[in-house]
Amino acid sequence: MENEKALQPKIDYHLLFILFLLAIVSAIAIDSAQPSLPAKLQNINFASKQLMWYGIGAVVIALTMLIDYDRLFQIAWYLYGFGMLLLLGLEFNAPGTLTIKGAKSWYAIPGIGNFQPSELMKIFLIIVISRIIVNHREKYVEPTIEDDFKLLGKIALATLPPLVLLAKQPDMGMSMVFTAIVGSLVLVSGIRFRIIFGIILAGVVSVAILVFIFFKFPNFFHEYILEDYQLNRFYGWLAPYEYSNEQGFQLIRSLLAIGSGELYGKGYKNLDVYLPEAHTDFIFGIIAEQFGFIGSSIVISLFFLLIYRMIHIALESHDPFGSYLCAGVIGMITFQVFQNIGMTIGLLPITGLPLPFISYGGSSLATYMLAIGLVLNVRSRTKKFMFSSEE
Repeated sequence: MENEKALQPKIDYHLLFILFLLAIVSAIAIDSAQPSLPAKLQNINFASKQLMWYGIGAVVIALTMLIDYDRLFQIAWYLYGFGMLLLLGLEFNAPGTLTIKGAKSWYAIPGIGNFQPSELMKIFLIIVISRIIVNHREKYVEPTIEDDFKLLGKIALATLPPLVLLAKQPDMGMSMVFTAIVGSLVLVSGIRFRIIFGIILAGVVSVAILVFIFFKFPNFFHEYILEDYQLNRFYGWLAPYEYSNEQGFQLIRSLLAIGSGELYGKGYKNLDVYLPEAHTDFIFGIIAEQFGFIGSSIVISLFFLLIYRMIHIALESHDPFGSYLCAGVIGMITFQVFQNIGMTIGLLPITGLPLPFISYGGSSLATYMLAIGLVLNVRSRTKKFMFSSEE
């Protein structure tokens, strides 16, 4: 006789333990960066505030797991509409709109701090595109090439409105994150790889053309595409030592900090290199200087384990919507980790994107925790079956 036993849904403690380790790394790194911050920030204990936000994030995860993620499928477009209203509020200068470093991307909320609605919109975009893919696959069980292009069109129509508003803020870094989210979901959507390859090829050609124009006709970028501060980031990335006093200052200081850490680092709070935005954008440089190559490798390994665990959960899920949710979260976090660490070592231009779970930031950390809550939600409702025979 063959019995089928469904195991009860469980919390993924492996994922939670990795988050716990990242919280410890974050608190240590932010606390050690405190002395290097400007005088006006010295009276703020950012490490304690970060741990407080981790506590808030834990509540967010708990609340997220109380709601069956199937409910999110039903209200996906309402969430998307709410996120668009928040972004439109910035465009039309709603009360509390705040401009920082040339980007009109925040709301100032009394008693809480600054809130960036595009952080929340990332999650809503993952949910709505996941729903679009599921609905399309249910309608077209054996899709043709035309059906694949229809799906691409639907995804584009959902993605372009928030991307346009982000471009108008302007927020190039967040626009890149949105593109990475969409790219990861398209990759697992079942669209034919020759179509995806064609899109990638078109993207590479477009970038090559833009690079050519950038060097041949720099005034074109200045007048029509990028703001002055965004152009400065490219100059500072491509030729940091030629612009060492201005555009390349951050990258040079970051390279000095990381290189001076060598293999074992200088030790906790032994910081000799001044790094701007040390507790936020360039937190990885702080870690590398104090703990060297070994400490940096441990941090990167934690991210690897985090992403690996989420991939495992996505593959384990029997529900396509749950798998797509996980894929979107994986794409979002993977890109931001790669972008942040890449910009600190000069591999990529500086965009101001924080290092997930490590950099100080309230709304960004809460968003990451919400994303992890979605993955844990999928895992907790994925049932495993054991088959055994009795005589």
